[in-house]
Amino acid sequence: MHATIIKLLKTHPVITDGAWGTQLQNHGLPQGACPDEWNLTHPDRVEIVAREYIDAGSEVILTNTFGANKLILEKHGLQDKVYEINKAGGTISKKAAANDVVVFGSIGPSGKMLMMGEVTAEELHNAFAKQAKGLADGGVDAIIVETMADLEEAKIALAAAKETKLPVFVSMVFDSGKDKDRTLMGISVEDAAVALDKAGADGIGANCGLGIESYISVAKRLCKATELPVWIKPNAGMPEIVDGKIHYDILPETFAKHARTIIEAGVNFIGGCCGTNPEFIRAIAALKK
Repeated sequence: MHATIIKLLKTHPVITDGAWGTQLQNHGLPQGACPDEWNLTHPDRVEIVAREYIDAGSEVILTNTFGANKLILEKHGLQDKVYEINKAGGTISKKAAANDVVVFGSIGPSGKMLMMGEVTAEELHNAFAKQAKGLADGGVDAIIVETMADLEEAKIALAAAKETKLPVFVSMVFDSGKDKDRTLMGISVEDAAVALDKAGADGIGANCGLGIESYISVAKRLCKATELPVWIKPNAGMPEIVDGKIHYDILPETFAKHARTIIEAGVNFIGGCCGTNPEFIRAIAALKK
């Protein structure tokens, strides 16, 4: 296992960060704008978000690059800036980290359906490889392939990211099926863990989803299904529209209560996804005191 990960695991549980999109909006990102472009146009504000999470207790922060692959960026006319946006994202988070916390470069899904023929495996690999190269050159310590619904796409992204020689974690979304414990493609927690372990992942996890309560059982099952580090970043419940704005009804204290149960299940990394903010991370970090 990589030295970076070994060192992190000694601080169990490792506190990661929360949502980036809503934080950027709090700092002026317009609705519908490309958040990843801010790495080039508003790096100071992106750095503020990173610092807010560090100040709240994050021991791992991500990069503002979730949608910075060619297939997503071309929707904003930014397909020629993939490398620059990702390198800048790595540089910004590393600057904020100041060698005090570890930076995982964020790689999200392509937005294309592989099984429907909307994109080829080669196109996906090339898109993720270029993104990963930019992140690596920006100085990230590791890479997290996150919010993946398609196991095949996840494995392609994993292989592309591994070309950087950095540690690579893969995090799936389990929110489908009768018991809401499968990926969109019907893959179980156990099958995903086995497949990603075999494919060479350095850590396996789950993020986003239906809320933190639904990920308690997912966390327990992941911990039983793999000996690799387990990464969990759930949503703060399900979003609702209140007065024209997206609202999540889970409070930081409630989130932390469920996070304690998840930590007790044996997960190594715990943080938040949609609907969470530095207050949620502060509440989780307090569990270690």
